[in-house]
Amino acid sequence: MSDLVAKADATNWDGEVLKSSEVVMVDFWAVWCGPCQMVAPIVDELAQEYQGKLKVMKLNTDDAPEVAGQYQIMSIPSILFFKGGQVVEKIVGARPKQQFKQIIDSLLAQSTSPA
Repeated sequence: MSDLVAKADATNWDGEVLKSSEVVMVDFWAVWCGPCQMVAPIVDELAQEYQGKLKVMKLNTDDAPEVAGQYQIMSIPSILFFKGGQVVEKIVGARPKQQFKQIIDSLLAQSTSPA
């Protein structure tokens, strides 16, 4: 995990994700999950590319099952995008980096437009 990707868990969830003023991307993953390992480098690259614009976090579903359950995470990897404390987009499964970028660019464009 890169220095730009923060660890999410039950103790910091509210403050880091739900109360964040930034768009937050949370990767729900587990150590034993093969597709999660395939997505991990993409998550790290996105954290670097969008540094200062997007908060990137990873939540190990084995360590925080209550948070995963709250968002009905049935398959991993599941990547949820939060804005204003609400889930605004969701990707389930390993996907190409370009698919992540399209969602991120769209969310960032929305958040820069005047409210």
